[in-house]
Amino acid sequence: MAVVDLPLVGRPRVIASRRSLRVLEHDLLVFRSGWTNYIVAGLSQPFLYLVAMGIGLGLYVNRNGNLPGGVPYLDYIAPALLVTQAMMAAAFESAWPIMGKIEWDKTYHAALNTPLGAMDLLAGDLMWIGFRATLLSVLFLVVIVALGAAASPLVVFAVPVAVLTALAFAAPIIAFTATQKSDQGFNALFRFGITPLFLFSGTFFPIEKLPIFLQPLAWITPLYHGVAAARSLALGQVEPVALTVHVAALAAVAVLGFAAGRATFRRRLVV
Repeated sequence: MAVVDLPLVGRPRVIASRRSLRVLEHDLLVFRSGWTNYIVAGLSQPFLYLVAMGIGLGLYVNRNGNLPGGVPYLDYIAPALLVTQAMMAAAFESAWPIMGKIEWDKTYHAALNTPLGAMDLLAGDLMWIGFRATLLSVLFLVVIVALGAAASPLVVFAVPVAVLTALAFAAPIIAFTATQKSDQGFNALFRFGITPLFLFSGTFFPIEKLPIFLQPLAWITPLYHGVAAARSLALGQVEPVALTVHVAALAAVAVLGFAAGRATFRRRLVV
């Protein structure tokens, strides 16, 4: 029996999932044509931080003896950089490329003239961002292991933590992007949001070193939960309750971001 495409309203959820896979397929075809650029761009900055901070600065930190978490500095920042590189890649992919599809290239508008719906576009691009975060995280994990910065075999579970962190940023940023007419808002987003989070969410030093009034702000950020969860796994210092809290916080932000994205995509794309 032939499969009949149903209209957007009232169609079964499985049809929507299959159509969102078509969006993912398109993104993968684009990726295939320039995959080296994606990988080099995604890994170069965290690798340089890993070498410069973990090995270079780490020599002085280790020599001083005041080791954060009581472990070598390279081991301390490696899982954090695994998470932050996934976050950075997801944040960028959720901003300018999505803006291009909505406003500049009108890719989404062309897609909406097919059986695809706005939710298929949202879900498909989130799956693409999840795929990219997974690929980069696996490759970066190989680098971490090669440098001897993985203290526990549980470090492999830092990869899904990194992917979940990426989605916790991607979903709300995509929702924000759908409300914008230009990319001017992204400058403020990255300058006053993404970059401070990268520096002050426990990546390079414990948040207990922050001023006391800033520590609660760090605790509620998604990146802190991702870094803390990945670090506990990489160091083999897992506390089940704390890990559950970290994962639940990331999942909650991702779900809320997706819900916001549904609303903003429908408002922007559905006539």
